[in-house]
Amino acid sequence: MDFSRATALRNYMPTGLFPRSLLIIVVPIVLIQIFVAYLFMERHWSTVTQRLSSAVVSDIALIAQLRMQEQGGDSYQLSQMANDTFDMSVAFLPGESLPPPADIPRVALLHSSLSREIGAQIGRAFWVDTSTYDNYVDIRILLPGEVMRVLTQRKRVYATNSHIFLIWMTGSSAILLFISAIFLRNQIRPIQRLAEAAERFGKGADTPNFRPAGASEVRRAAASFIEMRDRIKLQIEQRTTMLAGVSHDLRTPLTRLKLQMAMLPPSADNESLMADIDEMENMLEGYLAFAKGYAGEAAHPTRLDHLLETVINNTHRRWPDADVKLTDTVEALISLKTQAMTRCLSNLINNACAHAPIVHIRAIRSSDSDTIDITIDDNGPGIPDSKLDEVFRPFYRLDDARTANLGGTGLGLAIALDIARGHGGDIKLRRSTLGGLCAKVTLPA
Repeated sequence: MDFSRATALRNYMPTGLFPRSLLIIVVPIVLIQIFVAYLFMERHWSTVTQRLSSAVVSDIALIAQLRMQEQGGDSYQLSQMANDTFDMSVAFLPGESLPPPADIPRVALLHSSLSREIGAQIGRAFWVDTSTYDNYVDIRILLPGEVMRVLTQRKRVYATNSHIFLIWMTGSSAILLFISAIFLRNQIRPIQRLAEAAERFGKGADTPNFRPAGASEVRRAAASFIEMRDRIKLQIEQRTTMLAGVSHDLRTPLTRLKLQMAMLPPSADNESLMADIDEMENMLEGYLAFAKGYAGEAAHPTRLDHLLETVINNTHRRWPDADVKLTDTVEALISLKTQAMTRCLSNLINNACAHAPIVHIRAIRSSDSDTIDITIDDNGPGIPDSKLDEVFRPFYRLDDARTANLGGTGLGLAIALDIARGHGGDIKLRRSTLGGLCAKVTLPA
């Protein structure tokens, strides 16, 4: 039970660093406010109201005692004395009954205080109304043969200036929170910039304008990120340069072999050797493309539906007999590296066309509108569930699924996954509704 409560509470907690830090400041201030306000209301407000009520009731008790001693004397003179001396309006009404009990307000501090004091000092039947009038309190005391009605100002029996303390307390706390939020945001902004720079670099974008800022700990983290970024870039450049050099060195003898083969008379053996040479060139191009990645291309807003149509048109030229069609799409403008994403989708669609006659492509927006899902379904033999993750490993080749001996370097899916993750997305494989394989590309919207 405690675990479920903790989980439910965690779901309502903010996830960002700034709101969490602000909450750390707000919660203690609010608790202090509640504690101080409770003590003030419980001690000061109730004590002051009790004393004011006691003083007013003492005046009322004196008037009632004088009235009963006079036994029906001059009521006007007594009312005039009460108005001049005690600043309250007193009238003596004929009758021997009090009105029905008045509604007790939600905050019954004044009503309770007056009732307690009247019962203790006067000891006669009474009626109190503290809610009908805004500035006055109506008190009625049952005397022998009549009812004494007293209208006194509310400020005489009630601590009406207590709200000033609450206003000052709340106002000062609001100013403190505002100043704290400003300084806190200035401290958190460098952390947000570091997170944005790391996210952009993880997606393949360069961050040349990022500089360390903020507190010393944040500066150390930013400096470590810059050093890591430079080491990764240097490693990629060295790998690309090495593979480019190897590719260049291997192209030279391959080119000589092609020239020599072209000078030989045509034969079945020569054609087989020429096919092997072409396959070696394609393998070199694949290795080099995998090593280069997509770091050199800049992302820009791209219409996804137009990109899909271009990829499908290119697929029709390569696979004229395949039934490749776009069943659904969205007119979304998202930031993409066009050439890299074209290569990613082309690898997936060409892989489907190589093993299936029917390929359906669909692009839809997710239910939370944060991502766009591109699904590529085919009716081919599919891939065993146990190997759905392994096929993304570089140079991995399936032997017993999807058709064997179709050539390739085993880098197509690895390159596609690398490009998708470089855009902040991912690729997942599953069983297709058409009976074959479904490749789902998820991209941030």
